Amino acid sequence: MDPIFNPYAPGAGSPPPELAGRNAVREKMRLCIERLRRGKPAKSMMLVGLRGVGKTVLLDQMMKDAEASGVVTIRIEAPEGRSLPAVLAPQLRLGLLKLSRTEKAKDMAIRGLRALAGFVGQMKVTFNDIEVGLDYEPEPGLADNGDLEGDLTMLLEQVGKAALAGETLVAIFIDELQYVPEKQMAALISALHRCAQLQLPLVVAGAGLPQLRGRMGEAKSYAERLFDFPAIGPLDAADAADAIVKPAHDEGVDFDEDAVTLIVTYTKGYPYFLQEWGKHAWDVAAASPITRLDVETASRQAIATLDESFFRVRFDRLTPAEKRYLRAMAELGSGPHRSGDIAAKLGRESSSLGPVRSNLIAKGMIWSPTHGDTAFTVPLFDEFMKRIMPGEAWMQADA
Repeated sequence: MDPIFNPYAPGAGSPPPELAGRNAVREKMRLCIERLRRGKPAKSMMLVGLRGVGKTVLLDQMMKDAEASGVVTIRIEAPEGRSLPAVLAPQLRLGLLKLSRTEKAKDMAIRGLRALAGFVGQMKVTFNDIEVGLDYEPEPGLADNGDLEGDLTMLLEQVGKAALAGETLVAIFIDELQYVPEKQMAALISALHRCAQLQLPLVVAGAGLPQLRGRMGEAKSYAERLFDFPAIGPLDAADAADAIVKPAHDEGVDFDEDAVTLIVTYTKGYPYFLQEWGKHAWDVAAASPITRLDVETASRQAIATLDESFFRVRFDRLTPAEKRYLRAMAELGSGPHRSGDIAAKLGRESSSLGPVRSNLIAKGMIWSPTHGDTAFTVPLFDEFMKRIMPGEAWMQADA
Protein backbone atom coordinates (compact mmCIF):
# COMPACT_ATOMS: atom_id res chain seq x y z
CA MET A 1 0.00 0.00 0.00
CA ASP A 2 1.05 3.59 -0.55
CA PRO A 3 3.57 4.56 2.18
CA ILE A 4 2.58 8.21 1.79
CA PHE A 5 -0.68 7.44 3.56
CA ASN A 6 0.89 5.27 6.26
CA PRO A 7 -0.70 6.64 9.47
CA TYR A 8 1.67 5.17 12.06
CA ALA A 9 4.26 7.29 13.83
CA PRO A 10 7.13 5.39 15.49
CA GLY A 11 9.59 7.86 16.97
CA ALA A 12 10.86 9.40 20.19
CA GLY A 13 7.88 11.30 21.57
CA SER A 14 6.03 11.31 18.22
CA PRO A 15 2.28 11.49 18.87
CA PRO A 16 0.49 8.38 17.62
CA PRO A 17 -2.57 8.81 15.41
CA GLU A 18 -4.68 7.16 18.14
CA LEU A 19 -3.77 7.87 21.78
CA ALA A 20 -5.50 4.78 23.11
CA GLY A 21 -5.96 3.84 26.75
CA ARG A 22 -4.83 7.10 28.38
CA ASN A 23 -8.10 8.96 28.93
CA ALA A 24 -8.24 8.22 32.65
CA VAL A 25 -4.87 9.88 33.29
CA ARG A 26 -5.78 12.87 31.13
CA GLU A 27 -9.02 13.28 33.05
CA LYS A 28 -7.16 13.10 36.35
CA MET A 29 -4.90 15.94 35.24
CA ARG A 30 -7.89 17.98 34.06
CA LEU A 31 -9.58 17.61 37.45
CA CYS A 32 -6.33 18.59 39.20
CA ILE A 33 -6.07 21.79 37.15
CA GLU A 34 -9.70 22.75 37.62
CA ARG A 35 -9.55 22.20 41.40
CA LEU A 36 -6.42 24.33 41.73
CA ARG A 37 -7.96 27.10 39.63
CA ARG A 38 -10.78 27.23 42.15
CA GLY A 39 -8.48 27.32 45.17
CA LYS A 40 -9.07 23.70 46.13
CA PRO A 41 -6.21 21.31 47.01
CA ALA A 42 -4.92 18.86 44.42
CA LYS A 43 -1.74 16.86 43.99
CA SER A 44 0.81 17.36 41.24
CA MET A 45 1.32 14.31 39.04
CA MET A 46 4.34 12.17 38.13
CA LEU A 47 3.96 9.67 35.29
CA VAL A 48 6.24 6.67 35.80
CA GLY A 49 6.92 3.81 33.39
CA LEU A 50 9.40 1.99 31.19
CA ARG A 51 10.82 3.29 27.93
CA GLY A 52 8.41 3.02 25.03
CA VAL A 53 5.16 3.23 27.01
CA GLY A 54 4.33 6.72 25.73
CA LYS A 55 5.05 8.89 28.78
CA THR A 56 6.37 11.78 26.69
CA VAL A 57 3.44 11.60 24.28
CA LEU A 58 0.98 11.56 27.17
CA LEU A 59 2.75 14.43 28.92
CA ASP A 60 2.58 16.53 25.76
CA GLN A 61 -1.09 15.70 25.26
CA MET A 62 -1.81 16.73 28.85
CA MET A 63 -0.03 20.02 28.13
CA LYS A 64 -2.20 20.56 25.03
CA ASP A 65 -5.29 19.81 27.12
CA ALA A 66 -4.15 22.38 29.70
CA GLU A 67 -3.45 25.03 27.05
CA ALA A 68 -6.90 24.46 25.55
CA SER A 69 -8.41 25.23 28.96
CA GLY A 70 -6.63 28.60 29.04
CA VAL A 71 -3.85 28.02 31.56
CA VAL A 72 -0.21 29.10 31.18
CA THR A 73 2.03 26.11 30.39
CA ILE A 74 5.77 25.59 30.64
CA ARG A 75 7.52 22.56 29.11
CA ILE A 76 11.08 21.41 29.88
CA GLU A 77 13.16 18.27 29.60
CA ALA A 78 15.72 17.38 32.25
CA PRO A 79 18.57 15.93 30.19
CA GLU A 80 21.65 14.27 31.64
CA GLY A 81 24.44 16.73 32.40
CA ARG A 82 22.39 19.94 32.76
CA SER A 83 21.10 21.48 35.97
CA LEU A 84 17.43 21.95 36.76
CA PRO A 85 17.86 25.74 37.21
CA ALA A 86 19.44 25.95 33.74
CA VAL A 87 16.46 24.35 31.96
CA LEU A 88 13.76 25.81 34.22
CA ALA A 89 14.77 29.48 34.37
CA PRO A 90 14.29 30.36 30.65
CA GLN A 91 10.85 28.76 30.58
CA LEU A 92 9.77 30.47 33.80
CA ARG A 93 10.77 33.74 32.18
CA LEU A 94 8.49 33.04 29.19
CA GLY A 95 5.62 32.11 31.49
CA LEU A 96 6.02 35.27 33.56
CA LEU A 97 6.21 37.43 30.43
CA LYS A 98 2.96 35.89 29.24
CA LEU A 99 1.35 36.62 32.61
CA SER A 100 2.65 40.21 32.54
CA ARG A 101 0.54 40.89 29.44
CA THR A 102 -2.59 40.40 31.55
CA GLU A 103 -3.48 43.64 33.35
CA LYS A 104 -4.57 41.92 36.56
CA ALA A 105 -1.36 39.92 36.79
CA LYS A 106 1.08 42.52 35.48
CA ASP A 107 2.49 43.83 38.77
CA MET A 108 2.91 40.36 40.32
CA ALA A 109 4.42 38.99 37.13
CA ILE A 110 6.98 41.81 37.03
CA ARG A 111 7.85 41.05 40.64
CA GLY A 112 8.29 37.42 39.55
CA LEU A 113 10.68 38.54 36.82
CA ARG A 114 12.65 40.49 39.43
CA ALA A 115 12.76 37.34 41.55
CA LEU A 116 14.00 35.44 38.50
CA ALA A 117 16.79 37.99 38.00
CA GLY A 118 17.92 37.55 41.61
CA PHE A 119 17.65 33.77 41.34
CA VAL A 120 19.73 33.59 38.16
CA GLY A 121 22.34 35.98 39.50
CA GLN A 122 22.94 33.83 42.57
CA MET A 123 22.58 30.42 40.90
CA LYS A 124 25.23 31.26 38.28
CA VAL A 125 27.76 30.95 41.08
CA THR A 126 26.76 27.31 41.64
CA PHE A 127 25.47 26.31 38.21
CA ASN A 128 27.55 27.77 35.39
CA ASP A 129 25.24 26.39 32.68
CA ILE A 130 22.46 28.97 33.24
CA GLU A 131 21.86 31.22 30.23
CA VAL A 132 18.71 33.35 30.27
CA GLY A 133 17.75 36.87 29.26
CA LEU A 134 16.71 39.17 32.11
CA ASP A 135 14.03 41.82 31.71
CA TYR A 136 14.15 43.60 35.09
CA GLU A 137 16.68 44.38 37.77
CA PRO A 138 16.61 42.03 40.78
CA GLU A 139 14.83 43.05 43.95
CA PRO A 140 17.24 42.70 46.91
CA GLY A 141 16.25 39.85 49.20
CA LEU A 142 13.92 38.25 46.66
CA ALA A 143 15.10 34.73 45.67
CA ASP A 144 18.74 35.83 45.83
CA ASN A 145 20.14 34.20 48.98
CA GLY A 146 22.24 31.66 47.08
CA ASP A 147 20.43 28.67 48.63
CA LEU A 148 18.75 26.66 45.86
CA GLU A 149 15.94 25.26 47.99
CA GLY A 150 14.99 28.60 49.54
CA ASP A 151 15.43 30.64 46.38
CA LEU A 152 13.51 28.24 44.13
CA THR A 153 10.70 28.17 46.68
CA MET A 154 10.50 31.97 46.68
CA LEU A 155 10.66 32.09 42.88
CA LEU A 156 7.83 29.59 42.37
CA GLU A 157 5.80 31.40 45.01
CA GLN A 158 6.03 34.55 42.91
CA VAL A 159 5.01 32.62 39.79
CA GLY A 160 2.03 31.18 41.65
CA LYS A 161 1.03 34.58 43.04
CA ALA A 162 1.17 36.08 39.54
CA ALA A 163 -1.09 33.30 38.27
CA LEU A 164 -3.47 33.90 41.19
CA ALA A 165 -3.62 37.61 40.43
CA GLY A 166 -4.33 36.83 36.78
CA GLU A 167 -7.10 34.37 37.73
CA THR A 168 -5.34 31.57 35.89
CA LEU A 169 -2.93 28.71 36.62
CA VAL A 170 0.65 27.85 35.69
CA ALA A 171 1.27 24.22 34.77
CA ILE A 172 4.90 23.06 34.49
CA PHE A 173 5.55 19.88 32.49
CA ILE A 174 8.92 18.18 33.04
CA ASP A 175 10.08 15.14 31.07
CA GLU A 176 12.93 12.74 32.01
CA LEU A 177 12.70 13.89 35.62
CA GLN A 178 14.73 10.93 36.87
CA TYR A 179 17.89 12.70 35.65
CA VAL A 180 17.53 15.59 38.14
CA PRO A 181 20.18 15.24 40.91
CA GLU A 182 18.86 14.60 44.42
CA LYS A 183 19.57 18.05 45.91
CA GLN A 184 17.92 19.78 42.97
CA MET A 185 15.00 17.35 43.16
CA ALA A 186 14.66 18.14 46.88
CA ALA A 187 14.58 21.86 46.10
CA LEU A 188 11.82 21.39 43.52
CA ILE A 189 9.72 19.25 45.88
CA SER A 190 10.17 21.75 48.71
CA ALA A 191 9.10 24.64 46.48
CA LEU A 192 5.99 22.79 45.31
CA HIS A 193 5.16 21.87 48.89
CA ARG A 194 5.20 25.54 49.86
CA CYS A 195 3.02 26.49 46.89
CA ALA A 196 0.52 23.81 47.94
CA GLN A 197 0.50 25.12 51.51
CA LEU A 198 -0.25 28.61 50.20
CA GLN A 199 -2.95 27.20 47.86
CA LEU A 200 -1.35 28.83 44.86
CA PRO A 201 -2.52 27.84 41.35
CA LEU A 202 0.68 26.15 40.26
CA VAL A 203 1.03 22.48 39.35
CA VAL A 204 3.77 20.22 38.02
CA ALA A 205 3.28 17.19 35.81
CA GLY A 206 6.44 15.15 35.40
CA ALA A 207 7.43 11.95 33.65
CA GLY A 208 10.26 9.54 34.32
CA LEU A 209 11.46 5.97 34.62
CA PRO A 210 10.07 3.75 37.39
CA GLN A 211 12.87 4.68 39.81
CA LEU A 212 11.54 8.27 39.89
CA ARG A 213 9.12 7.54 42.72
CA GLY A 214 11.86 6.16 44.97
CA ARG A 215 14.27 8.97 44.09
CA MET A 216 11.70 11.60 45.01
CA GLY A 217 10.98 9.83 48.29
CA GLU A 218 14.69 9.81 49.08
CA ALA A 219 14.95 13.53 48.26
CA LYS A 220 12.00 14.47 50.50
CA SER A 221 10.20 11.96 52.70
CA TYR A 222 6.82 13.66 52.17
CA ALA A 223 6.99 13.44 48.36
CA GLU A 224 4.56 10.52 48.16
CA ARG A 225 1.92 12.64 49.94
CA LEU A 226 2.51 15.59 47.63
CA PHE A 227 2.26 13.79 44.27
CA ASP A 228 0.17 11.18 42.51
CA PHE A 229 2.30 8.58 40.68
CA PRO A 230 0.16 6.94 37.98
CA ALA A 231 1.96 3.96 36.47
CA ILE A 232 1.99 4.16 32.68
CA GLY A 233 2.32 0.64 31.32
CA PRO A 234 1.55 -1.36 28.20
CA LEU A 235 -1.96 -1.16 26.77
CA ASP A 236 -4.44 -3.94 27.37
CA ALA A 237 -5.48 -6.04 24.39
CA ALA A 238 -8.53 -3.92 23.51
CA ASP A 239 -6.69 -0.58 23.65
CA ALA A 240 -3.69 -2.02 21.79
CA ALA A 241 -6.03 -3.23 19.06
CA ASP A 242 -7.60 0.24 18.82
CA ALA A 243 -4.12 1.79 18.45
CA ILE A 244 -3.58 -0.43 15.40
CA VAL A 245 -7.03 -0.66 13.84
CA LYS A 246 -8.42 2.88 14.12
CA PRO A 247 -5.63 4.76 12.27
CA ALA A 248 -5.79 2.28 9.39
CA HIS A 249 -9.58 2.43 9.28
CA ASP A 250 -9.41 6.23 8.99
CA GLU A 251 -7.37 5.68 5.80
CA GLY A 252 -9.88 3.15 4.45
CA VAL A 253 -7.76 0.10 5.35
CA ASP A 254 -8.74 -2.88 7.50
CA PHE A 255 -6.83 -5.55 9.44
CA ASP A 256 -7.77 -9.19 9.71
CA GLU A 257 -8.55 -10.00 13.33
CA ASP A 258 -5.77 -12.57 13.63
CA ALA A 259 -3.29 -10.03 12.20
CA VAL A 260 -4.18 -7.61 14.99
CA THR A 261 -3.88 -10.38 17.58
CA LEU A 262 -0.41 -11.26 16.29
CA ILE A 263 0.78 -7.63 16.50
CA VAL A 264 -0.49 -7.32 20.07
CA THR A 265 1.32 -10.57 20.92
CA TYR A 266 4.62 -9.47 19.36
CA THR A 267 4.54 -6.00 20.94
CA LYS A 268 3.07 -7.01 24.33
CA GLY A 269 0.96 -3.88 24.06
CA TYR A 270 3.82 -1.37 24.31
CA PRO A 271 2.76 1.77 22.40
CA TYR A 272 6.08 2.49 20.68
CA PHE A 273 6.32 -1.07 19.40
CA LEU A 274 2.69 -0.98 18.23
CA GLN A 275 3.57 1.99 16.03
CA GLU A 276 6.65 0.21 14.67
CA TRP A 277 4.71 -2.95 13.81
CA GLY A 278 1.80 -0.96 12.36
CA LYS A 279 4.14 0.99 10.10
CA HIS A 280 5.89 -2.07 8.73
CA ALA A 281 2.68 -4.07 8.34
CA TRP A 282 1.23 -1.24 6.26
CA ASP A 283 4.33 -0.98 4.08
CA VAL A 284 4.48 -4.75 3.49
CA ALA A 285 0.81 -5.29 2.66
CA ALA A 286 -0.21 -5.19 -0.99
CA ALA A 287 -3.84 -4.39 -0.28
CA SER A 288 -6.54 -4.21 2.39
CA PRO A 289 -7.18 -6.11 4.56
CA ILE A 290 -3.74 -6.52 6.14
CA THR A 291 -3.28 -10.21 6.90
CA ARG A 292 -1.47 -12.36 9.43
CA LEU A 293 1.08 -13.25 6.71
CA ASP A 294 1.73 -9.52 6.17
CA VAL A 295 2.36 -9.11 9.90
CA GLU A 296 4.72 -12.10 10.01
CA THR A 297 6.76 -10.60 7.17
CA ALA A 298 6.64 -7.14 8.73
CA SER A 299 7.80 -8.47 12.09
CA ARG A 300 11.24 -9.33 10.74
CA GLN A 301 11.62 -5.77 9.45
CA ALA A 302 10.26 -4.23 12.66
CA ILE A 303 12.70 -6.21 14.81
CA ALA A 304 15.61 -5.26 12.54
CA THR A 305 14.63 -1.59 12.75
CA LEU A 306 14.38 -1.70 16.54
CA ASP A 307 17.74 -3.45 16.78
CA GLU A 308 19.40 -0.78 14.64
CA SER A 309 17.90 2.21 16.44
CA PHE A 310 15.77 1.94 19.59
CA PHE A 311 17.84 -0.83 21.18
CA ARG A 312 21.25 -0.21 19.61
CA VAL A 313 21.55 3.43 20.68
CA ARG A 314 21.27 2.28 24.30
CA PHE A 315 23.56 -0.73 23.87
CA ASP A 316 26.33 1.40 22.37
CA ARG A 317 26.51 3.55 25.54
CA LEU A 318 27.48 0.54 27.65
CA THR A 319 30.88 -0.67 28.80
CA PRO A 320 31.84 -4.33 28.21
CA ALA A 321 31.16 -5.11 31.88
CA GLU A 322 27.72 -3.48 31.68
CA LYS A 323 26.87 -5.42 28.54
CA ARG A 324 27.77 -8.70 30.24
CA TYR A 325 25.63 -7.79 33.24
CA LEU A 326 22.61 -7.14 31.02
CA ARG A 327 23.31 -10.29 29.01
CA ALA A 328 23.29 -12.30 32.23
CA MET A 329 19.94 -10.71 33.10
CA ALA A 330 18.60 -11.64 29.68
CA GLU A 331 19.75 -15.23 30.15
CA LEU A 332 17.50 -15.39 33.21
CA GLY A 333 14.49 -14.03 31.30
CA SER A 334 12.55 -10.78 31.13
CA GLY A 335 12.77 -10.25 34.92
CA PRO A 336 12.85 -8.81 37.44
CA HIS A 337 15.72 -10.85 38.89
CA ARG A 338 17.48 -11.07 42.22
CA SER A 339 20.89 -9.42 42.17
CA GLY A 340 22.41 -12.60 43.58
CA ASP A 341 21.05 -14.67 40.69
CA ILE A 342 22.59 -12.28 38.16
CA ALA A 343 25.92 -12.44 39.97
CA ALA A 344 25.76 -16.24 40.05
CA LYS A 345 25.18 -16.33 36.31
CA LEU A 346 28.36 -14.27 35.91
CA GLY A 347 30.29 -16.37 38.42
CA ARG A 348 30.84 -13.33 40.67
CA GLU A 349 29.91 -12.11 44.14
CA SER A 350 27.04 -9.60 44.25
CA SER A 351 29.17 -7.08 46.13
CA SER A 352 31.77 -7.01 43.35
CA LEU A 353 29.10 -6.05 40.80
CA GLY A 354 27.72 -3.14 42.82
CA PRO A 355 29.48 -0.43 40.79
CA VAL A 356 28.34 -1.95 37.48
CA ARG A 357 24.75 -2.15 38.69
CA SER A 358 24.87 1.44 39.98
CA ASN A 359 26.19 2.70 36.64
CA LEU A 360 23.41 0.91 34.77
CA ILE A 361 20.81 2.48 37.05
CA ALA A 362 22.38 5.91 36.49
CA LYS A 363 22.24 5.35 32.72
CA GLY A 364 18.56 4.49 32.98
CA MET A 365 19.02 0.91 31.75
CA ILE A 366 17.81 -0.93 34.85
CA TRP A 367 15.90 -0.18 38.04
CA SER A 368 15.06 -1.87 41.31
CA PRO A 369 11.33 -2.65 41.75
CA THR A 370 12.01 -3.91 45.30
CA HIS A 371 15.11 -4.20 47.43
CA GLY A 372 17.56 -6.65 45.85
CA ASP A 373 15.61 -6.97 42.59
CA THR A 374 16.76 -5.72 39.20
CA ALA A 375 14.66 -5.16 36.07
CA PHE A 376 15.13 -3.70 32.60
CA THR A 377 13.76 -0.21 31.96
CA VAL A 378 13.52 -0.96 28.23
CA PRO A 379 10.80 -3.45 27.25
CA LEU A 380 11.94 -6.50 25.25
CA PHE A 381 15.60 -5.60 25.87
CA ASP A 382 16.26 -9.15 27.10
CA GLU A 383 15.37 -10.49 23.65
CA PHE A 384 17.63 -7.92 21.98
CA MET A 385 20.57 -8.84 24.23
CA LYS A 386 20.24 -12.47 23.19
CA ARG A 387 20.22 -11.45 19.53
CA ILE A 388 23.22 -9.15 19.71
CA MET A 389 25.27 -11.37 22.07
CA PRO A 390 24.23 -14.89 21.01
CA GLY A 391 25.59 -18.19 22.24
CA GLU A 392 27.75 -18.53 25.33
CA ALA A 393 30.94 -16.68 24.34
CA TRP A 394 29.86 -13.65 26.42
CA MET A 395 30.21 -15.75 29.58
CA GLN A 396 33.95 -16.13 29.05
CA ALA A 397 34.59 -12.55 27.94
CA ASP A 398 36.75 -10.30 30.10
CA ALA A 399 34.77 -7.92 32.29
